[in-house]
Amino acid sequence: YEVEEMSAAAIAERIYRRTGGKNVYVTFDIDCLDPAFAPGTGTPVAGGPSSAKMLSVLRHMKNIEIVGADVVEVAPAYDHADITAIA
Repeated sequence: YEVEEMSAAAIAERIYRRTGGKNVYVTFDIDCLDPAFAPGTGTPVAGGPSSAKMLSVLRHMKNIEIVGADVVEVAPAYDHADITAIA
């Protein structure tokens, strides 16, 4: 839950320092989000960050050269209200 204690800018900065900011492929595991924002996953984690916070992290990554991305662990069968699609 370290992500919850850090600002979006601090998370993006840590990613930059670890990767050097070049040729970064981003894999986003949807089950890190609080299930209130993304219930469509097989392994929900209560108390995770909001989708707004994670979008803010992405916005702060503007100085990182992202070459590709994916979103994993999405399980639409568990999301009866289609909330995860807008997360």
